Amino acid sequence: MRFFIEFSYKGTNYHGWQVQPNANTVQAEINKALSCILNAKIEVAGAGRTDAGVHAKQMFAHFDYDKEFDFHTTITKLNSFLANDIAVRSFFKVKEATSSRFDALSRIYHYNIVQQKNPFKTTAYFVHKPLDVKQMNLACQYLLGKQDFTSFSKANTQTFTNNCNVILANWQWQDEELIFTIKADRFLRNMVRAIVGTLLEVGLGKIKEGQVKEIIAQRDRCMAGASVPANALFLNEIEYPKDIFL
Repeated sequence: MRFFIEFSYKGTNYHGWQVQPNANTVQAEINKALSCILNAKIEVAGAGRTDAGVHAKQMFAHFDYDKEFDFHTTITKLNSFLANDIAVRSFFKVKEATSSRFDALSRIYHYNIVQQKNPFKTTAYFVHKPLDVKQMNLACQYLLGKQDFTSFSKANTQTFTNNCNVILANWQWQDEELIFTIKADRFLRNMVRAIVGTLLEVGLGKIKEGQVKEIIAQRDRCMAGASVPANALFLNEIEYPKDIFL
């Protein structure tokens, strides 16, 4: 039987999602906890591979287990077993062969920026210079639609295509934080952080908003802005078709 596990984590103390030798990762912690609680060797497959320091407010992973189990009791046990920076929310039974990664319809990422230094905002990127948010939002229009996002991807990622369909991209103030929201069917490695770095160049007046269109067309990572730090990036939401759930 196949199950989905839904959880969240603060990525500060982890070397990303994916299991790595001699490194502390979220996937390794979930595997260890589930294997202990369910008394079987469990290996979860995640909906995405967040980099070191990146957080997830909503993450899913799938795994196979040959018995029914009490979801509520297992969640309670897992949350006692796991560190405070990982929290399990739910379990779902899904159709056989359903993939948490490949069956996802869309994902939403947030990137948080503060313009006043605040020692309590450790999951936001401090930018002290004034930003032209209007120009940054105008530049976002060039991100929309299905395009090749090679200019915002790490090299040699071995993906089958660099095309992504961006459904939504904008900047909005929420209290003290300027939040970039981007929704797409899929994302490339380092894509969001490279996009944010490029849009900040627009906001700082280093490039014109229309140049973002040219940067995308070049399909050259060297043309885009520098990647912003990982600590302010959140995987915020993942959407699935309803018919995969049993």
